[in-house]
Order: sequence, then structure tokens, then C-alpha cells
Amino acid sequence: MAGVGRTMIAPLLVLNLIMYLIVIGFASWNLNHYINGETNHPGVAGNGATFYFLVFAILAGVVGAASKLAGVHHVRSWGAHSLAAGAASALIAWAITALAFGLACKEIHIGGYRGWRLRVLEAFVIILAFTQLLYVAMLHGGLFSGNHAAGAGGYGGDYPADHHHKPAAAARV
Repeated sequence: MAGVGRTMIAPLLVLNLIMYLIVIGFASWNLNHYINGETNHPGVAGNGATFYFLVFAILAGVVGAASKLAGVHHVRSWGAHSLAAGAASALIAWAITALAFGLACKEIHIGGYRGWRLRVLEAFVIILAFTQLLYVAMLHGGLFSGNHAAGAGGYGGDYPADHHHKPAAAARV
């Protein structure tokens, strides 16, 4: 059963990693031109929410890409010891991506001219908010399924990796 989990999570992991790298590229380009005062550049423009969106988009991209490194480690080792790091970093990356998603929605709602690069960045952040949530749900589904290596200190309560844990003796009355 562990193979089924890996085969489901691994493609989503790769997809999200590629999308986060694209977000880093577009957000850094837009932020660089925005900081340089080139808001009349055909690809930048924007409105009052643009600066905040760009900051959170680049933050979401960097944290998301870093969390995918923990995810790659988890998929390779597929144990409970790596699941905690992978799931925690994925949840943090999703939270920051959700903030960027909200700012993308606000930027779209305010309107005004936004260049094609900014619109592509908005689209990628919106898509990533949902694919990252799916990835987090799949990881947390594995947290409770017990499909991970038993010798890694699973969550079943048996503590197979803890050599010092001894079950409490029955109380004598």
C-alpha cells in the first residue's frame, strides 16, 4: 500500500515544485520592475494591491519550493520520521500561498490594467492555492493511514522504534 501513496503524491510534488519555481521567476521579475519605478512598463502596472501581492507571492514561492525539498526527502524515505517535516512545511507553505491567493483575488477585484506577466502570476498563485491544499490533504491522509515504515516510530501507539518504552504493568489490587 505504501507504493500507492508515493505514486499519488510524487507527481503532485513535482507539479507544485515546478509551479512554485515559475512563481518565483514571475514574482521576482515583477517586483524588481515595480521597485525600480517602472510601473508604466507593459508587464507591470497594477493597482494598490500589487506590491503586497508581489511580496507574498515571492514569499510563497520560496517557502513552497523549500517545502518541496522536505517533500522529496519524505517521498524517498517514506517513513514517519520524514512525514512530520514534510507535512509541517507543506502546511506552512500552503498558509502563505493562501495569503497570496487572497491578495491575488483582491488585485483582480480592484481591477485596472495589469500586464500579462502579472496576470500569469495571479493565475499560478490561484492554481497553487488549490494544488498545495490537495498536497497537504494527501500528506495528512498518510499521517493517519499507517502506511509508513513501522520502524520509524509510527503513530499506532505501539512505539516500535522506541526500545526504552515498556508497557505499563497491570495494577494489582
